[in-house]
Amino acid sequence: MLYEKRDSFNGLEKKLGDIFSCLPISPNQWTLLSALFGIASMYFIMAQSFILAIAFFLLSGFSDYLNGIIARHRKIYTNVFRYLDTVTDRYVDMFVFLGMLFLPLPVIFLPGYVWVYLIMFAAIAISYNKAAAKEKDLEHPEIKGGLVTRPERIFLLSSALFLGTIDKTLVWTTYLLIFIAIMSNFTAVQRVYFAVKANMKEGRA
Repeated sequence: MLYEKRDSFNGLEKKLGDIFSCLPISPNQWTLLSALFGIASMYFIMAQSFILAIAFFLLSGFSDYLNGIIARHRKIYTNVFRYLDTVTDRYVDMFVFLGMLFLPLPVIFLPGYVWVYLIMFAAIAISYNKAAAKEKDLEHPEIKGGLVTRPERIFLLSSALFLGTIDKTLVWTTYLLIFIAIMSNFTAVQRVYFAVKANMKEGRA
């Protein structure tokens, strides 16, 4: 959803590029910072220090947002950078999900760890469905977007952690995780639909 509105952030991205490109930190170093912040978030999730977990998770997301802006601003948006950025995003996601597996989530329809697993499964499937389309030469146009992509997932997971600061039983956290699991897996199926539909229109099916 947010991906479709990306053009509306062009002005903000230019300002951020002007500001942060002055720092002696390369795009790949911002990518590394994103991973380190993700590890810190995992640790604080395990410790149930949710405010710190949210802070580091958002810092990880912001670092990931900045690295692309700076790479484009400095005109070094290379394939190697894009590859490392994508791989690091997956690792950060897994760090956060691993932390959540250690939370004492209540059983709501299914054990809490199952809902976390389903979100993790969807996060992998969303990326893989795009990569598989490209591998099979189905990306015409490139498969992007969907109902709950990574920016939405970061916001929703941060909200789920915030609910843990209000409700120590983690019931409301679990309900939000259930919602994220359903919507994320729907998005993974959307990516398959986008790939097949686009190629059927071009007579490539």
